[in-house]
Amino acid sequence: MSPNARRSVSLVACLIALPLSLLSMGNTTPASTPVEVQMTTLTGTLHGTQITPASNVPAPAVLLIAGSGPTDRDGNNPLAGQNNSLKLLAEGLAGHGIASIRYDKRGIGESAAAGPEEAALRFDTYVEDAALWIQQLQADARFSSVTVIGHSEGSLIGMLATQKTEADAFVSIAGIAQTASQVLQDQLRPRLPEALWQQNEQILAALEQGKRVTSVPPELNALYRSSIQPYLISWFRYTPAQAMRRLTVPVLIVQGTTDIQVPVSEAQDLKRAKPDAELRIIEGMNHVLKAVALDPEQQNASYSDPTLPVVPELVEEISQFIHTSEMRRGSNQSLHRSVPN
Repeated sequence: MSPNARRSVSLVACLIALPLSLLSMGNTTPASTPVEVQMTTLTGTLHGTQITPASNVPAPAVLLIAGSGPTDRDGNNPLAGQNNSLKLLAEGLAGHGIASIRYDKRGIGESAAAGPEEAALRFDTYVEDAALWIQQLQADARFSSVTVIGHSEGSLIGMLATQKTEADAFVSIAGIAQTASQVLQDQLRPRLPEALWQQNEQILAALEQGKRVTSVPPELNALYRSSIQPYLISWFRYTPAQAMRRLTVPVLIVQGTTDIQVPVSEAQDLKRAKPDAELRIIEGMNHVLKAVALDPEQQNASYSDPTLPVVPELVEEISQFIHTSEMRRGSNQSLHRSVPN
């Protein structure tokens, strides 16, 4: 992906995700040394990190999908800073006997060379890439199940990839329920003067209908330049709440109360879309999965502080959900085998 492409996608992502060592968990499962893994696609190689806990029996595995913009496999974003949120989460899960792959999306980090030019980028490409990683985990005999974990924008990518691959379970962390275009509307409304706001509304309405816009005010060009519009059109057509409703696997929805980017109401809306999903509201957890108060200074500092641990409750909740889902799936399979034809 060209520098301009990355910059434009990042500017859009920053409006959707405004930027401002894991604690000891009593781990009992030794983790192997993280290893680099690759995924070869028709348009380039994707790079990731895999952690596989030492085990004599197949272990559950997860695919971690990062959020919007140039956020890398570890949860770090050059526009916000290094916090290692996803790296710490993967390490925490490994301590509970759960393997993981986390990866740089195409055009980002070590997968930069696999990124297309801006005009060729589509949201669906991210979904297809996630599906390939899931299938790689599913084909590995060392893993007993595959759970998809999507953070922020990665939540929607994960929902769609889970449905595409029939993964075993899904976890949404700080995911939104409404469309990305609605989030842009909500975030831009208080920032734009009335005349520019009206133009913004017209542009968004056209893009939501799948129509390209030829005339964009200079003030909005970074968001809606011609070459980024195909990506926005492909993204805006998805409503996360609808994607959530279509999932047929066990689902866990997690949201922090001090997340300054995604309010608790979004998680509640996702829960309403899928009433049988489990909902966990974690007090004091912010968008980068750290225990941080609502104080703006503390929030901003947390985005670039890799020494802050992820909230232990987050690791515990996800681990319990995955192991419980495995046990239920095993019980159902045993019951099915015991029922005579």
